[in-house]
Amino acid sequence: MVMIDWKTVNEEGLLAPTMAKDFPNLPVVKSEGYFYIGADGKKYLDFTSGIATENTGHRHPKIMAAIKEQVDRLVHGPIGIINYESILLLAKKLKAILPEPLDCFFFGNSGAEAIEGAVKLARHVTKRPYVISFIGGFHGRTMGALSLTTSKSKYRRNLPVGAHLTYQLPYAQISETPDGFDHDEYWSQQVEKDFRRLFNHLVSPDEVAAVLLEPVLGEGGYVVPPKAWLQKIREICDRHGILLIFDEVQTGFGRTGDWFAANRFQVTPDIMAIAKGIASGLPLSATVASRELMEKWDIGSHSTTFGGNPVACAAGCATIDVLKEEGLVENARVLGDYALKKLMELKEKHPAIGDVRGIGLMLGIKIVHPETGEPNGKGLMNILNKCLQKGVIFYLSGNQGEVIRMIPPLTIDKKHLDLGISLLDEAVTEYELEVSMGVCK
Repeated sequence: MVMIDWKTVNEEGLLAPTMAKDFPNLPVVKSEGYFYIGADGKKYLDFTSGIATENTGHRHPKIMAAIKEQVDRLVHGPIGIINYESILLLAKKLKAILPEPLDCFFFGNSGAEAIEGAVKLARHVTKRPYVISFIGGFHGRTMGALSLTTSKSKYRRNLPVGAHLTYQLPYAQISETPDGFDHDEYWSQQVEKDFRRLFNHLVSPDEVAAVLLEPVLGEGGYVVPPKAWLQKIREICDRHGILLIFDEVQTGFGRTGDWFAANRFQVTPDIMAIAKGIASGLPLSATVASRELMEKWDIGSHSTTFGGNPVACAAGCATIDVLKEEGLVENARVLGDYALKKLMELKEKHPAIGDVRGIGLMLGIKIVHPETGEPNGKGLMNILNKCLQKGVIFYLSGNQGEVIRMIPPLTIDKKHLDLGISLLDEAVTEYELEVSMGVCK
């Protein structure tokens, strides 16, 4: 194997900057459990899980064994030309953990593909052109998915994304509930008003194919909406014959403390897009609906060459088994509650922490300027870099890059959870000191 000269690799310019210049761009040679091992020989506690992908931790032995066994038998499909065991077994395992009646699967490779499939299915079945999404949502960067993504305007810059076929409504923000109002009651009434205004002025409901949303905002800042808000949206969709699509690309596979956020919020969509945690790091996704709905999708109107790859499906089967056998979904709920409490304590201690929210092991920490209280993306990057130096990796989110994503693997134990939070505490303390001394902003 050719060794890389890490000091010059970025100078060569072989990788597109739009992909390769993200934070922290850390040279890594290996991963294991909760850790990355850097090219510098240092161990880094990973609180990103490959952006909520490796829920079972890095290179889980049972999943690695399943991958190796499948590679020895069959590496590529394509499904339809041939059929194979791992894809059928995965479909059965998924049916067992998804809410009824979601029991039929179109497998792809990425979250964006799952969204593309979900929107195509909804438009094909309803014969309606329009789709409604929510401000702050992230659904992918392919052209169709991008027309529904509004977490950052830069993703849509210079791109005619077909937004004339989409409409966006405000996402519920509990932090913006007026004083004296109940969160559930206020946002349930508000979303009813939002839809009524949209239907009265911009688009007739009988032309809307689907409403698409993340049950918890991901890149938009880890915003957890009131349950009643989601339930009201389900009711509005039913009222007008509109299909409800949940983007569970980031919230699925135990991340929120249940198999899917749909279970946690007790709202079942008509179509679901799943990916990320499905195969512990291998590229795999699925557009999910009832068999009744899927049978209305004409044969050949949607297809794939690589989707549902046999090796990825084998990893998916093993992932579900590990999540069940090791109680990782419950661990996410229990340790998620514990971590949220610990982070709330940090919020009381640090003026640079403006808000803390989350569900399961999907936690957001909003960073503000300690003197003005304004959202502070620069301050966040200062803190993330200090965390990196201390040996723990967090990631960012939010419209202004002001929210720290804390998404450790669901295998995490209390000891390492405490370690990561304590290092974050140290980093925020050092940052606040620098601000008070006028060293940084």
